[in-house]
Amino acid sequence: MNELLEVAEVAKRLKCNRNKVYELIKSGMLQGLKLGRMKVSTIELDNFMVRNLGKDLTDPYNVKMIESQVS
Repeated sequence: MNELLEVAEVAKRLKCNRNKVYELIKSGMLQGLKLGRMKVSTIELDNFMVRNLGKDLTDPYNVKMIESQVS
């Protein structure tokens, strides 16, 4: 079922802070919609995680692939 999550809920699910969520939205990496406050759909959040698997999003304006560390 698709739900709208507030930024604080998205941050909790991504295990990051709210500022990082706003930065991801501003950069276009994560699509939000504003209905009073900014919100993100659960479908968009799931798609975001799939699209960005294996990437370093520390700087969403300079995304890098995570290097695999095999011993």
